[in-house]
Amino acid sequence: MAYLDPEFSPLPEGWSAKELSDVVEIHNTKRQPLNGREREGRKGSYPYCGANGVVDYIDDYRFDGEYVLIAEDGGYWGKHQPSSYIMRSKFWVNNHAHVVCAIPTETTNTFFSNIVNYLNIDPFIGGDARGKLTKAILTQLAIPLPPLPEQKKIAHILSTVQRAIEAQERIIQTTTELKKALMHKLFTEGLRNEPQKQTEIGPVPEGWEMVEIGDLGKCVTGSTPKTKVASFYDPPSEDFIAPADLGARRYVYDSEKKISPEGMATIRPIPKDAVMCVCIGSSIGKVGMSYREESATNQQINSIICKKGRDPEFVYYLLSYRWECWKSFATFGPVPILSKGRFTSIKVAIPSSIEEQQVIAKPLVALETKVEVAEKKVAALHDLFRTLLHELMTAKIRVLDFDFTA
Repeated sequence: MAYLDPEFSPLPEGWSAKELSDVVEIHNTKRQPLNGREREGRKGSYPYCGANGVVDYIDDYRFDGEYVLIAEDGGYWGKHQPSSYIMRSKFWVNNHAHVVCAIPTETTNTFFSNIVNYLNIDPFIGGDARGKLTKAILTQLAIPLPPLPEQKKIAHILSTVQRAIEAQERIIQTTTELKKALMHKLFTEGLRNEPQKQTEIGPVPEGWEMVEIGDLGKCVTGSTPKTKVASFYDPPSEDFIAPADLGARRYVYDSEKKISPEGMATIRPIPKDAVMCVCIGSSIGKVGMSYREESATNQQINSIICKKGRDPEFVYYLLSYRWECWKSFATFGPVPILSKGRFTSIKVAIPSSIEEQQVIAKPLVALETKVEVAEKKVAALHDLFRTLLHELMTAKIRVLDFDFTA
């Protein structure tokens, strides 16, 4: 008996439903798991794939071509979840993913992968908490199929959006790598590739001076308004920044938790462009900058309000680059702590000229801005893809008569 997603009952006009085993070939016999130690001894350039994507890279392959991998256990199967993905060329697969290939007269790998990701497979998952999509259930899933020419056009449209997403993700990756390399060069060689001197924090430009973090500006430790006073949190209009809000980008544009103006008045606010450093907890070392004219942080964060002669963006990138160094001063224990006194006494190297600090920060800001723009495009393209996937897979939009080559 075939299992059909109730959303496709009745089927759109012109569509049919076929069991998965009638539209794809299953190639599970070549799968072979390798544990972490085995993979460590076999590092290479071939993708080693699992339920949700590439896990590692090893020195051999067992598949060569284009295949669809569907999570067998440890995957995602809820509606519109990425339960399948496409692999091309040479790769290895462990036993956590089914390996299938479209029968050309019935469907294409691209359309098949997209329809599987759209379907609600979750009701058919068995096993323990990890969940498992057995081969027996997999082969009985009913796949809703429009006519093959329409499938190809649907796949073409969705692939176009996916390629646009991949292009922006490549921009993010290469720009992030460039920024990382540029930070290393600037904070060890300066602007003019000057000679280095060895210091307690490693090699730094010879002309830079060693100062304590406390010399960068006023250090403010955050605090929390009394939680029993409701009016300190209602209306929730002011940013109350916690460690989880830091780390993604330079500026913290918004905080998950908010406090009221009355609550803000009871604690120490920080101005725009304060450099925030997490100094308590498992995420010690995260750095960010405040974005609003006035905001506040909890007690896990020390904020530096930069003084005259210290450029906030330079300080942000400096402390981001040196995060492992200043994190190492934290006390060990169930809750690592880097006290304000100890934090402000840590040495860092900076150029004495604020103009030089600003020149160093400028290209790093430009690269980060480029990443932010690409991330916004990725988010918009993902929204577009989800909308198109729903409209095309439910036949709300029909493309059979569209005049383009797919």
